Amino acid sequence: MTGNIFNSKGIRVGAVVGREIFDRHGTKLYDLKGINIYRVSGELVGHLNDASGSDKRLDKATDRLFT
Repeated sequence: MTGNIFNSKGIRVGAVVGREIFDRHGTKLYDLKGINIYRVSGELVGHLNDASGSDKRLDKATDRLFT
């Protein structure tokens, strides 16, 4: 899967490439397993809204992961 991640205000904050999540500058931040977001250490930190298509949207509680 490849696509963009938008925060709850509709601003692009990251990208999904395969099972990895990157910030806008290309730095790997998280791993993605299904809709769950994990730190590289394996700690569950949030989830993406289950939306079809390549673009994903964060809910307000998960916005903090990209600040």
